[in-house]
Amino acid sequence: MEAPVVAYLESRAGEALGKLIARLGAVPMHAPALAEQPDADAAQLVAWLEEWEQAAEPLAIFQTGVGVEALDAAFASLGMQTRFLAVLAGSTVAVRGPKPSAALRKRGVRIDLSAESPFTTETLLHALAGTAMAGRAVFVQRHGGPNAALVDAMAHAGARCREVTTYRWTLPSDRAPLDQLLAALRAGRVSAVVFTSASQLVNLLTHATQYGRNDECVAGLNRTEVFSVGPVCSEALADAGVRVAAEASPPKLGPLVELLRIRLGQRGLLPDESPAARSRL
Repeated sequence: MEAPVVAYLESRAGEALGKLIARLGAVPMHAPALAEQPDADAAQLVAWLEEWEQAAEPLAIFQTGVGVEALDAAFASLGMQTRFLAVLAGSTVAVRGPKPSAALRKRGVRIDLSAESPFTTETLLHALAGTAMAGRAVFVQRHGGPNAALVDAMAHAGARCREVTTYRWTLPSDRAPLDQLLAALRAGRVSAVVFTSASQLVNLLTHATQYGRNDECVAGLNRTEVFSVGPVCSEALADAGVRVAAEASPPKLGPLVELLRIRLGQRGLLPDESPAARSRL
């Protein structure tokens, strides 16, 4: 039996995810779709921090662990890390998920409000529902792209919202793997595609559109089993016209790979579905 090809677009944890896919008995096809581009302006960071220090009862919202680390490193490079941590100590701190929580706790930052699983903007807003917003200064750590729903909700509640930017998502400089993925989808050589963020889909379709292949890419994805890490990713896929075979819950790599094992096993595509094989995951 020929092993199934499983494509994945994860960048940061690409090596780990590839090993998990290989342990299933599948052939991993790595097509990184994201690159982190530093986007921190020193003068703007200083202005943000000064405004933050002067605000009464500020609220700080952190969306990603890498964003926390980048922001801390940026202030450290400016000799302002102590001031940054001090202003956090005097703020109400809210987080979207476990990764920013871990990064903040590593730095001794108290966390006041946390979004519940599946760690979406909706569950973050639910966690913030009892917090007074009118006239309040809210500082939002921006992830690789804008979160209009969060910022608009804060503004609608009367807050003075500031987005703090440290990085943004771009297409990787080496796009040959994406070209190979598009060709494999067109030829029907892919059994499944794994998406671990909505931004991966955006960049894949952006790349495909540059060659006039957006519709072809969507059609190719719909000929495979598409696996989503969580509801935000699933919503982006659905909006693009891509059918989602399964969504991980909770939104983590472990449950996502387990879904992949179950679905491909049900289709008889995996070489060994014995308990011993599953124990190796």
